[in-house]
Amino acid sequence: MTFPSAGAPRILLIDSNVYFSKRVSDALQQQGFEVTVSAQAAYALTMLEWNAPSAILCATNLREMGALEMAPILRADPKTATIPLIAIGGGDARALLEAYGAGCDDFVDRRRTPSDIAAHVRSFLVSRQEGFQPTQMLPTSDTALSGTLSHLDLPGVIQMLGQARQTGALHINAGETDGIIFFGGGEIVHAECGTFFGDEAVTQIVRSCHSSDKGVYKFVYGAAATQRTVLRSATDLLLDAMREFDEGERDCHDQENPNTERRSENEIPAHENPEPEGAEHHSVEKEST
Repeated sequence: MTFPSAGAPRILLIDSNVYFSKRVSDALQQQGFEVTVSAQAAYALTMLEWNAPSAILCATNLREMGALEMAPILRADPKTATIPLIAIGGGDARALLEAYGAGCDDFVDRRRTPSDIAAHVRSFLVSRQEGFQPTQMLPTSDTALSGTLSHLDLPGVIQMLGQARQTGALHINAGETDGIIFFGGGEIVHAECGTFFGDEAVTQIVRSCHSSDKGVYKFVYGAAATQRTVLRSATDLLLDAMREFDEGERDCHDQENPNTERRSENEIPAHENPEPEGAEHHSVEKEST
């Protein structure tokens, strides 16, 4: 895959860590990019008016303005609304969802090696330029995206298909979970998992797969659902699934570690029971007699 010969695509890299920026910048240059580095997002925004980059790679943990705060600013201006914004942050699923929810186009874990980050950026830009290409992400056939959840978690797969506006069926098998999620133009339109359908099926699949990294998935392009049962957005459904998963983890923890200090009055040993009211007064009167 090659980019147009009109000049090397330029990446605007925004990160306050000089050492990290240098390593990622070198890796991006090895991928054929020109790189402009800035330590402040606010200053970088002023550069967009006269020299728009092919993409912006911005950290989420900057002091004044990070990728999450920059996204709505870019989208509000017609001149910058189409510039791809890739967030760099922590690698958990919640951070990924926050980035997509804020309006970022992609997300990459900053704990990955600089060469992996650079390769991810290149794959992302090529997929935007030439359409979604599964072989750029995982070794698959030309007609199906497939892989294991240990390579790319399910929320990441769902968000990736949504961003690429794909139509087809995503088959998921992880442990006892066997489900299917249909996409239409990047939107989730139908889902099935056991006795669950629609929104409940999506949250059930994501919640089940979140606790397992041994599942597999396969996306069949062009497969269409015969009905629409999912009405909410993918972001809302993923957030609900993560919340339900966290609540389930807390409930299990509480059941395994009950608070032994909480005892009812009936469970208090007899030697700890206070004397009945007036008992001490009665004993004093008995001695006096």
